[in-house]
Amino acid sequence: MTAIAAPAPRTAPDSKGRDALALTYQRLMLIMLLFMGVTVLIAARLIYLEIFADRSTVAARDPLIPVRADITDRNGVPLARTFDAWSIGIHPNKLLGSPDDLAPKLAAMFPERTEAQYRAILKSDKNFVYLKRRAVPEQVAAVNALGEPAIAFDREPERLYPQTGLAAHVLGWTDFDGRGVAGVERVLNDRLSDPAKRGQPVALSIDSRVQAAMESELGAAVTKHSAEGGAGIVMDVRTGEIIAMASFPTFNPNAAGQSPPDAQYNRATMGVYELGSVFKPLTIAAAIDAGVITSMSRRWHSGIPVTIGRFSITDYKGENRPLSVPEVLVYSSNTATARIADEMGMERMQKSFRALGFDQAAHIELAEKSKPLWPREWGRATVLTAGFGHGVAITPLHLASAYSALVNGGIWRPATVYKTTNPPKGRRVYSESTSARMRGLLRMVVLEGSGKNANAAGYRVGGKTGTAEKTSAGGYQKRTNVSTFASAFPMDDPRYVVIAMLDAPKATPDTHGYTTAGWVSAPIVKKVIDRAAPSLGIAPSDTRDVDVSELRPLVRVKGK
Repeated sequence: MTAIAAPAPRTAPDSKGRDALALTYQRLMLIMLLFMGVTVLIAARLIYLEIFADRSTVAARDPLIPVRADITDRNGVPLARTFDAWSIGIHPNKLLGSPDDLAPKLAAMFPERTEAQYRAILKSDKNFVYLKRRAVPEQVAAVNALGEPAIAFDREPERLYPQTGLAAHVLGWTDFDGRGVAGVERVLNDRLSDPAKRGQPVALSIDSRVQAAMESELGAAVTKHSAEGGAGIVMDVRTGEIIAMASFPTFNPNAAGQSPPDAQYNRATMGVYELGSVFKPLTIAAAIDAGVITSMSRRWHSGIPVTIGRFSITDYKGENRPLSVPEVLVYSSNTATARIADEMGMERMQKSFRALGFDQAAHIELAEKSKPLWPREWGRATVLTAGFGHGVAITPLHLASAYSALVNGGIWRPATVYKTTNPPKGRRVYSESTSARMRGLLRMVVLEGSGKNANAAGYRVGGKTGTAEKTSAGGYQKRTNVSTFASAFPMDDPRYVVIAMLDAPKATPDTHGYTTAGWVSAPIVKKVIDRAAPSLGIAPSDTRDVDVSELRPLVRVKGK
């Protein structure tokens, strides 16, 4: 029987083996600790960026964020955006094909240049020439099909205005290099192109719905009356925000370079006009505050001309009798207003108009604005005529700011095209009681006077007509008017001023041969309010209105 040998006893490793094993463990632990440390550092950094990092800076490094910030209306509707577009160029010094063969094909695709011009470019030794910037994909495909290796394609930012011509004069436009040329694009050029802020849209005060209503109605009136132009403004009386600003003729900022200069001219901020009788409420309000008018029942004669040297101030279809204060506005008496201005005197009349900014360029962020025509000398003739809107020429925007102060409790604020939740404090130009009185007087003009065609049902509109002979180098044009209606609504709690102005309108059959503001401009205001008020959250009411019970007995109805 074979014996089974017992297993050999295990021997402990020698000292060298133990040292090698320990070193291996140490190295493994060190690697694990380093790995864990790097992991902790990465996690900590990610947590820090998530909690503390400036998100605008992170966004600025995101290639999906455009190189120029968007512009939106007050409700977030995009008005200007930047996209990647195609550019097409050619390296004439690397041309492989025949210039004579390629030139007519390029001329057919891009008629901006003639065949001869393309041939000259292709035969030159230039390194690079643009054939088309902001090319559409169809053009890129057509040029690519030519198979010329010297033609180069690239992507570059393109500024687009998705609402086409909406608020064009406010937005402005950019050049091919993306720099702002006019409007908000120009004023905010640095802000819009700031890498740290390009992911943050800029919100304007414009409401695209109200803007569309104003542009539509103003444009229709300009066309109907064959006017040289027009301007329209809707302003928030509590903040000075421009809710809508339109000027006609207008242009498409997507193709601003193809528009005539007249279309790019912003009549709301650059057009300086003698606006006529819309000044009368401003004169009345100043006279109330000055103590010249102490009672609504006080009367000034309208049937006797006011003489200034060899000139006389008379009324257009006047009442030829003494008029109460409400009647001065309802029947728009030049003579009675001139007499009130005469009692005010030069110093107080100047002070009242300066308080409204009529001696300075319009207060708004846009660069496209004009200074008023402020008289160098304020003699008695200037005082009298300025009282009813002649001799001082301002922009429609000046007028909008003035009427906001007239109805909002007496506070003048600068206009702004930016959405704001913190409007400026402004400055007091009329007392609260005077402003309250003016709301009733302006409502009476619409109920009983020349503003009846602006009476949008239920919206308690108040306002004043202004028809002024247009000025020219040779003096006043007797048969050409600047016709303006300045209004606010609802007059029991004013929220918005609405201005509509037509430059040199022509009569139509339904205006019975008239081009006065009551016939051509007041209807614009009515239509704009009817369309815009629901969007602005103002509901019509048959039971609410400003109290005019004290004023009605002071107005004698025509024919009675």
